[in-house]
Amino acid sequence: MNRRTLSIGAPGVLLTLAALAAGCGGASKSTASQTRTPQPAGAAGGYGTTTGSGSQNSGALTVEAQQTAAGDIPDNQVFLTFSNSAAGYSMKYPEGWAQRGRGSRVAFQDKNNLVRITIVKGTNVNATAVTADMHRLEQQTPSLRFDAPVQLTVSGRAVVKVVYSTESAPNPVTGKRVTLVVDRYYVAGAGKHAVVELGTPQGVDNVDAYELMLESFQWT
Repeated sequence: MNRRTLSIGAPGVLLTLAALAAGCGGASKSTASQTRTPQPAGAAGGYGTTTGSGSQNSGALTVEAQQTAAGDIPDNQVFLTFSNSAAGYSMKYPEGWAQRGRGSRVAFQDKNNLVRITIVKGTNVNATAVTADMHRLEQQTPSLRFDAPVQLTVSGRAVVKVVYSTESAPNPVTGKRVTLVVDRYYVAGAGKHAVVELGTPQGVDNVDAYELMLESFQWT
């Protein structure tokens, strides 16, 4: 996969926001105190399928092969705080990204950059359960390929990470396809867990921005 993966991919690493500030070119990320609450669902493009059970209530992330290519999230990107009181969490997201969904399933998207948070009942978050989860998604999405899950520590809490990729349908004009590489994190909570997916087209580098977003996830 031709992009950097999140640096928290090394087991047992505890990130700090200070490390995030040393992103591309040494520029720091700007954040805003403004909060945003869930809005009604919009169009479904890039939002993922909805078949399956458990964590698979949201299928694998896919995108369309748009003629306007996605670029890296800029170093001076402003982030807002999204507060989802219905699902019980908050997380930062890039200002200007389109929001889709509400409640237990919310996505943010800019061109082919795509982030989704799904809240699922149950706390069975381990490598074995995640592998079974990914095999079910693989059956639903033939282009899906995934690496072995790993257990990490992020902001003092245990999470399970798995990296997968999917391929879009061909663009009707150019015939080109887009490979989306997704860092998928399982974050346990009280009687539930979050599946946080950070999707980037192959060749685009959003590592620093996505680290900031994952670090900002909080149960409320």
